[in-house]
Amino acid sequence: MAEANFQPTRIPGFATIAILAFVCLYLPIFTLVAYAFNAGTSIAVWEGFSLHWFGKAWANEAVKDATLRSLTIATVAAIIATSVATLAALGTTRRAGFRGQTAIYVMINQPLMVPEIVTAVALLIFFGMVKTWTGYQGLGYLILAHSAFCIPFAYLPIRARLEGMDLSLETAANDLYASDWQTFRHVTLPLLAPGILAGAMLAFVISLDDVVITEFVKSGGQDTLPTYMLGQMRRAITPEVNAISTGLLGLTVILLTAFFLLTRKKD
Repeated sequence: MAEANFQPTRIPGFATIAILAFVCLYLPIFTLVAYAFNAGTSIAVWEGFSLHWFGKAWANEAVKDATLRSLTIATVAAIIATSVATLAALGTTRRAGFRGQTAIYVMINQPLMVPEIVTAVALLIFFGMVKTWTGYQGLGYLILAHSAFCIPFAYLPIRARLEGMDLSLETAANDLYASDWQTFRHVTLPLLAPGILAGAMLAFVISLDDVVITEFVKSGGQDTLPTYMLGQMRRAITPEVNAISTGLLGLTVILLTAFFLLTRKKD
């Protein structure tokens, strides 16, 4: 009985360790956001409240170009990754178990298990050969790389949604002589829509924030917002970087909040 009533929260020092962990995680983020409103040029000395650096970032053409490029890549990559993930989730959950199913799960989730730097180096080598053969240097490589990396992130919420769906409505549709396509369009897809939307948002956020794969795959003049910020930090660091980071953080928080609201279980 003692083991059954065991609660980790009652361990001595648990609350202290938890608070310390949250402080270490979030204090640097709060500091970054606070200094985005610093009036001076220092990122470590507070010189008064100002929105100057947000205005400067908004007027920076390089920031605008990088932001538009990031949004374009993230949007297209999210659409491709979500489409593939939806088909994969339907193929692995809407049928009886089959030989090789575990291997398919491993292949789909491979980007989650392999260090991102390994994936980036592999993509660098592969796309390097393709660039040599075709001479094409456009954004297509970044879009394909982001799409491949984001598939498992879109797949997980879609699969979870499918596994939690009641099959009785689809069975009833089939009993009423609906075709497979009609059942999918009018029953399965509407029920699956929150999972698809959640997977798309998660894929979008992952693509938008990616640095490692982008840094390895991109060609000259193809900086995204994260790689642009990384380049700026190698030079003179100003609160403009903090302002850009705060804007990116705000967008990410909004999307992740929407993801949480879509995927939470309703009583």
